Amino acid sequence: MVDGTVSITLKDFQNLVDVKTNADDRINNVKKAAKELQVFLSYLCTRVDIEPFVQEFNKQSRTSEILLEAGHAKIKFKDQL
Repeated sequence: MVDGTVSITLKDFQNLVDVKTNADDRINNVKKAAKELQVFLSYLCTRVDIEPFVQEFNKQSRTSEILLEAGHAKIKFKDQL
């Protein structure tokens, strides 16, 4: 990081605040969707063997990984592993 100051208009500052709020909302929505998918995948684990499909998904995915542990699915984002 570089120390210093920047001058921007109040309108530009408000735009930055709005964009940050929007980004935070989207992050929260993705996390909620991941939790719902975990529940669905956990349900599937009780019905069929999905491990081969999960392994293939994990090989191809660049952003997330599905972990199967004791009949429960967990979705981890690779930048959080």
